[in-house]
Amino acid sequence: MGGHQKRESHPDGDWMVRQVSGSASTKAYRCPGCDQQILPATPHVVVWPENPSLLAAIGGGQSLDERRHWHTACWQRRR
Repeated sequence: MGGHQKRESHPDGDWMVRQVSGSASTKAYRCPGCDQQILPATPHVVVWPENPSLLAAIGGGQSLDERRHWHTACWQRRR
C-alpha cells in the first residue's frame, strides 16, 4: 500500500495511521468521518486499531475489516 505509518493515541485508543499518496490510491473508499467518497488518486489516510479486536486475533492477526480509509482532514478533525 505504501506510505508512511505512525502510531497515534486518542481518548478512544491507540491507532496506526498510514498516509497514502494519490499515486498509490487506485480505488474509491467511503470516509467514515464525512460519509463521502474518497476518489481514486486522492491522498488520504488508512487507520486501524493498534491492538486487533478479539475477532481479528482469533482469525489470525490484524483483520482487514478493521482498516478504515479517511480523508486526511476528517481524521485530523476527529481528534
